[in-house]
Amino acid sequence: MAILAPDAPVVDADDAARPSLRTAIPERTGHVGERRDLRTVPFGDTFNVVGSAAAGIALATLLFGWLTPMTGIIGWLIVSFLCFLGIYAVLSSLRADRLAVSERIMTALFYSAGVLLLSALVFVILFTVVRGFPAITNLNFFVETMKLAGPLDPLTMGGIAHAIVGTLIQIGIALVITIPLGITTAVFLNEIGGPFARFVRTISDAMTALPSIVAGLFVYAAVVTLITNQRSGFAASLAISVMMLPIIIRASDVVLRLVPHNLREASYALGTSRWRTVWSVVLPTSRSGLVTAVILGTARGIGETSPVLLTSGVTAGWNLNPFSGPMISLPLQVFDFVKSPEPNMVARGFGAAATLVLLVLTLFIVARLIGGKGPGQLSDRQRRAAASASARDLQRILASQGRSPGSPVTRAERRAQPPKGKPPRDLQWRLAQRALAPRPDRPTEENPS
Repeated sequence: MAILAPDAPVVDADDAARPSLRTAIPERTGHVGERRDLRTVPFGDTFNVVGSAAAGIALATLLFGWLTPMTGIIGWLIVSFLCFLGIYAVLSSLRADRLAVSERIMTALFYSAGVLLLSALVFVILFTVVRGFPAITNLNFFVETMKLAGPLDPLTMGGIAHAIVGTLIQIGIALVITIPLGITTAVFLNEIGGPFARFVRTISDAMTALPSIVAGLFVYAAVVTLITNQRSGFAASLAISVMMLPIIIRASDVVLRLVPHNLREASYALGTSRWRTVWSVVLPTSRSGLVTAVILGTARGIGETSPVLLTSGVTAGWNLNPFSGPMISLPLQVFDFVKSPEPNMVARGFGAAATLVLLVLTLFIVARLIGGKGPGQLSDRQRRAAASASARDLQRILASQGRSPGSPVTRAERRAQPPKGKPPRDLQWRLAQRALAPRPDRPTEENPS
């Protein structure tokens, strides 16, 4: 039998002249630039920054003092900063490529913005403390009232004790009202959803821009004139609650959105209900953020003046009853002091403002201590408590198995034991506890085949 070779394919003349379709590989490979560390500043770049700053200041001083008729400290600062950026860009281009130069310019802009913001905050605090220093150095300023002191009396007489107590009472009542409503509303917006939730979110977002005088007028018309017929600390607390509530709702809503969905899915996989998941998983995970949201709302409400002026009134003595009589707060006391032409009263006003700033800073520090490190992270105290609970669970499991604590332990049991002086990580502790948990025997089904 003869083997025939296959016929050769017939190639048309047009097909032969047509170029073949294939991927063209470039002859030159792309140049890989030098690796840059964005977290640190190069040693040579530090001299560029210092030299550019000095040259920018000198050039701006030359322009303002000799070459041009420009004057003013603000203009001098702006021109100095622009000269600094230009000189810094030129010096950076001598040793780096275009991408690195633009990156360093943007880094300088961001650092400058941070320094400007921090400088403004420090300036406000220092200016308030310096102007009120003659008043806050006297102990009577914090333990006495203005009932027996007048505008012409020295700073060794009178104080703001009644304003401090009034502020704490009003903010306390406002927090009792706003914390349950704000967090519950935020949970509703995240866990329920729907058209009504979108409507509520829109209303709460719009209320964040509500002028405080409008809230004060509303409470004055609805509570003071129709129900109580007198100004009181409770009416001021209601006005402050109206201002705090949208802040707490909005901030809590953002925090609850950051909770990972896999935590909810894991809770649902264990058979828990929605509200049990919210109470045991979502809220503990976002605890630090919720505390921060409450503190933000408190900082907004503690500095309100106009609604308190309309609803609580002014008093120079003690009033511990929020439901009867006028009750002054620190912002209103500052307003009452600084409108006086007497220097001692103005000093008392700045002293009250410094006290208010110190109170807000204390609230933020307490919030960070209570809130912990972040979502899903535990503080050292909570880690020690988890390690102690792990040790108790291990002893209970050994006792249920009829083993003494001194008997040899398995590898899983060693992982469950907390090391000395260093609590275990949460994930490792959970895996160890899962390994120690007894597993039910599954019945073996017979093969029907």
